Amino acid sequence: MKVLVLNSGSSSQKSCLYELGDPLPESPPEPLWKGHIEWQGQRAVLETRAADQAPSREELRVDARDEATAHLLRALSTGVLRERSEIAAVGHRIVNGGSQFLEPTRITPEVKASIEKTAALAPLHNRVELEGIRMVEEAFGAVPQVAVFDTAYHRRMPEQAAIYPGPYAWVARGIRRYGFHGINHQYCAERAAQLLGKRLESLKLVTCHLGNGCSLAAIRDGHSVDTTMGFTPLEGLMMGTRSGSVDPGILTYLLREEKLAGEDLDRVLNQESGLLGVSGVSGDMRQVTAAMKEGNARARLAFDIFVHRLRSGIGAMIASLGGIDALLFTAGIGENSCEVRAAACANFAYLGLALDGSKNEAPSGDRDISSADSGVRVLVIRAEEDWAIAKECWKLTRAGRLSG
Repeated sequence: MKVLVLNSGSSSQKSCLYELGDPLPESPPEPLWKGHIEWQGQRAVLETRAADQAPSREELRVDARDEATAHLLRALSTGVLRERSEIAAVGHRIVNGGSQFLEPTRITPEVKASIEKTAALAPLHNRVELEGIRMVEEAFGAVPQVAVFDTAYHRRMPEQAAIYPGPYAWVARGIRRYGFHGINHQYCAERAAQLLGKRLESLKLVTCHLGNGCSLAAIRDGHSVDTTMGFTPLEGLMMGTRSGSVDPGILTYLLREEKLAGEDLDRVLNQESGLLGVSGVSGDMRQVTAAMKEGNARARLAFDIFVHRLRSGIGAMIASLGGIDALLFTAGIGENSCEVRAAACANFAYLGLALDGSKNEAPSGDRDISSADSGVRVLVIRAEEDWAIAKECWKLTRAGRLSG
């Protein structure tokens, strides 16, 4: 069966087409086709690659995101598929499922309405994910679509980790810590157990999802017991353009003294902060690191703040677990920045953690970058959210939950 995955993010969209048989392979296979859109203002950079074809790259000037998405889906339909009916299911990453959705779910009008209701909790994500659902409906008709929720993996967090120390009435209103990036945190934990040759339930893991959005998770007994993102994907670590956690008094000060509206605060905290806001260079760690090496003091400060908050977060996750067996790095920064990995690990020598410098700098795939005598294993694991979503579609199909 062929499964299409749309992973719609705040600044990009990834798409993959998989051919899945029975049984599923243990390691992620190469997709039949991959598509990627990067939005840069009113320009969209589209890259596609079929398994047996040369990659294609083009730039479009678009007035709306859906124009680029429609173009990408047409490229799939005309360049790879013989018939649109070849696709058995389409899976979507949905950032916030709120309290209602605890597992992957077939998308119905009622499910779409619920996703829309939670859009206020993930303003950069849920609405563009709904847009992707609509585009698939237009392109492929009545094909079954599946929502896989980033929040679901964290729903077993204990109450002391999930409940905010505000008025208890908040809980009844759904104001609690949900956590995000759960699809990839779960995948990386399972992959780490494979790489280490151990049962997942026996491991204490800290997973570091570091990309444009950043979060940590503390995983024990195969479940998330703590994480850094909370009610929205804004809490926690410093990110590309997001501030992460700041003193709430700053926000009330800005509301009171500078008369900012809620929309202004949303824009500042989500789009004008983080690496971009501090460095003045970019929200991309690659550009920040390059500027830092050229002597840019604000870029150096942005890097140092990022690492300081990352170390603090890792320490908090270790405390929640009561120890650590392995530290995992994943996503764009986690997989590709040896500088961030080295700096993040430098303060954990007291745990017996030691990196192998040559392994850390090697540009390869999933691997152990710790030294042979390290008391804590340090792994780099490629983010495979698309594969994880495709597997969930396969499971629902096999269970007969997508028929009819």
